[in-house]
Amino acid sequence: MRDRNTNGSEDAGSGPAVGVPLDLNLLRTFLSVYRTGSFTAGARLLGLSQPTVTTQIRTLERQLGRELFERRARGVTPAPYADELAARIVQPLDSLAAVAGATGSAEDGPAEPVHLAGPAELLSRCVLPGLAHLVERGVRLRITPGLTEPLLDDLRAGRHDLVIATFRPRGRTLTALPLNDEEFVLVAAPAWARRIGAPEHLAAALHGVPLIAYAEDLPIVRRYWRHVFGRRLVRQPALTMPDLNGVKAAVVGGSGFTVLPRYLCAGELASGALALLHDPDDPPINTAFLVQRPGTSGNPHVALTRDHLLQAARDW
Repeated sequence: MRDRNTNGSEDAGSGPAVGVPLDLNLLRTFLSVYRTGSFTAGARLLGLSQPTVTTQIRTLERQLGRELFERRARGVTPAPYADELAARIVQPLDSLAAVAGATGSAEDGPAEPVHLAGPAELLSRCVLPGLAHLVERGVRLRITPGLTEPLLDDLRAGRHDLVIATFRPRGRTLTALPLNDEEFVLVAAPAWARRIGAPEHLAAALHGVPLIAYAEDLPIVRRYWRHVFGRRLVRQPALTMPDLNGVKAAVVGGSGFTVLPRYLCAGELASGALALLHDPDDPPINTAFLVQRPGTSGNPHVALTRDHLLQAARDW
């Protein structure tokens, strides 16, 4: 549903009608459905029945005069206004939850799942292998891979509790703690390395070698070129794959050269499956950040997970 003005035209205003009191319980139910993506999961999170959650969402939609979710065969999709509403209420509701749960501990009964998101490669290589300690303590984790910018948007909207970001977010709506530094290295299969040799002008020599990249705009390779060679890289990749593990696999197979985070290819460099083409005195470094909304969350397992990641990252 949409609001209509006295002329019968649609009103795209950003809030509910003036004077309409909104029940906090309805807003909490809305936020649970928004975060979980279904009435059933939202009900489970709140300890309510699915029909009760459906009724509460319909009541809230009537009060707001707007449709909040598009019902699908599996779950629901937020309507545009739902994104706006979530962004406005998530911090106040989470702050209230934090106050209500301030005396709780990570050991006190069941807690909501912790929604953690970050780059797929870092999650699979560094984060996931070290989660046994949290799982043993009863922490439930819901992990989402993705690119930093959309993940930060989802964090602001309340869909995630913690995001591992490849850059520090701007503004004061999010807090960011340095997590770890990743070094970028220029690599190729040994056969290509032998053909290239050790030329004095490596950047020029690589023009005859196929470039394998994460994306068409070469975000990682361009940064390496600018930092190490002091010039702008202008060329088209021979192969792109939006997954650094896939890029690594192609290069190990002999498709060409690329730039990878050292942690992702340390094993292949040690075994000789990949060769280091260049070892600059000042390699490019990128800092990852652990990002959270300030004032959240009432779930004590979020703080437990955050502290665990900050400690574990020292050994990544």
